[in-house]
Amino acid sequence: MTGWRLLLTRPADESAALSDVLAEAGIFSSSLPLLEIEPIPVSDTMRRLIQDLDAYCAVIVVSKPAARIGVDLLRQYWPQSPDLKWFSVGAATAQILEDHRLDVSFPAEGDDSEALLELPLLREAIVRPDPRVLIMRGEGGRELLAERLRERGASVEYLELYRRGLPQYPPAALPDRIEAERLNGLVVSSGQGFEHLHQLAGDAWPQLARLPLFVPSPRVAELARAAGALTVVDCRGASAAALLTALREPPEPVL
Repeated sequence: MTGWRLLLTRPADESAALSDVLAEAGIFSSSLPLLEIEPIPVSDTMRRLIQDLDAYCAVIVVSKPAARIGVDLLRQYWPQSPDLKWFSVGAATAQILEDHRLDVSFPAEGDDSEALLELPLLREAIVRPDPRVLIMRGEGGRELLAERLRERGASVEYLELYRRGLPQYPPAALPDRIEAERLNGLVVSSGQGFEHLHQLAGDAWPQLARLPLFVPSPRVAELARAAGALTVVDCRGASAAALLTALREPPEPVL
């Protein structure tokens, strides 16, 4: 695997943690964060959703930023956490919730919406009259999760806790970084991360589209292929473990 030289695009702190894991496996990486997390100011609607938390049969937290911000809100309005079922898309998000003594379930294999939807405990949680599910997330994303839950008879509401902005870079920052560091693979962790990659690439996108692109889910893979990416690898999750597994499979690094 040491032939890989990867561009990481997650928020700075997450890219740093992923870079450490990759380095232990002998994989070079370079970080150019393409997502900047901005908490959304607390509104009356957000307060209502948090205060009515015990009306839900399940709360799903889809990302680490959602977990961190959600836990802070929970502390403000619930001195003692309500007794309900918590779910997360992946183990890293679950760990943040567990650190605050919440009982969280998540898929053992695959940290994406599809894997979560197959989780027996989630299926059991919504088998009741008029099931209500709350999804904690950033603005936009994870629509598949709500669609499938509604198909199963659940009423779904969103608690949107943050926005994902694109940090400011010079126009050629992305292709210049790839050329200067001889990078041969690109990693994105979300649909919006890919959209920012595509946007920042600008006129250089046709060249960058030839590089292997590692994505976290079928939805993001479809988005990337529609934009012209030639070699898209679905890691079936955004975790370091999922990426390392995908790196052990073809394609070979572009040298």
